[in-house]
Amino acid sequence: MAVEYWLLTYRRNWKGSLLTSFLSPILFLAAMGLGLGSLVDAEVGSGRDLGGLDYLDFLAPGLLAGNAMMLAVNESTYPVLGGFKWYRTYMAMAASPLRGRDILLGHFTYMAFRVTLASFVFLGVMAAFGAVSSPLAVLAPICAALCGMAFATPTAAFVATRINADNFSTYTRFVIMPMFLFSGIFYPVSQLPIVLEQIAWLTPVWHGVRLCRALSTGSGVSWELAGHLAYLLALILVGTLLSARTFTRRLYE
Repeated sequence: MAVEYWLLTYRRNWKGSLLTSFLSPILFLAAMGLGLGSLVDAEVGSGRDLGGLDYLDFLAPGLLAGNAMMLAVNESTYPVLGGFKWYRTYMAMAASPLRGRDILLGHFTYMAFRVTLASFVFLGVMAAFGAVSSPLAVLAPICAALCGMAFATPTAAFVATRINADNFSTYTRFVIMPMFLFSGIFYPVSQLPIVLEQIAWLTPVWHGVRLCRALSTGSGVSWELAGHLAYLLALILVGTLLSARTFTRRLYE
């Protein structure tokens, strides 16, 4: 199975990612959740703009979804292009009885595992900071992973059409980073101009943030959350179909 290759590779390199998996959430929550959060709470209190939440409780689940997005994009850019061009991992797999869809789904399964694992680590750090107030929070890393895969699948489809990595920094700088900053992680999107707010509603990360925040704070499971979940699953399905098309074309044509 193709996923075995990726898991074996991670088994040999997991120690290198362990530090960043813990360090990144600790730094973000300490600096922005506690540091900046103390100023926000002192200035506006747990006002209605934050849904009655302290800033740390508001921010932490948003960062959980945002961190999953960033990790998934990293896993679906250079490793995917490397599989075609530098290491030719996909080509070696294609020379075996594995079919194109086996190769693709094997790598996507590994990406989902990687993002889910990092999200559970993030949740553990959130709990250590006291930013978890509901037992439903245990489901938040799974929703964060879905948010990440909603980015990973279309990104991999795009990367499979690239000859080199020249466009990756542009994609990150002008597509991913604006979503990270303007999709409700750091403040409610209702604070944005109406046009930007409506654009934010279309971004996968906004739906991931809403899911993670509701589960982390126990603000209720409703049909609205089912809608967010359905939106992410639909994006994953579309991204997977697009990836199957671009992967097959590059592997066999």
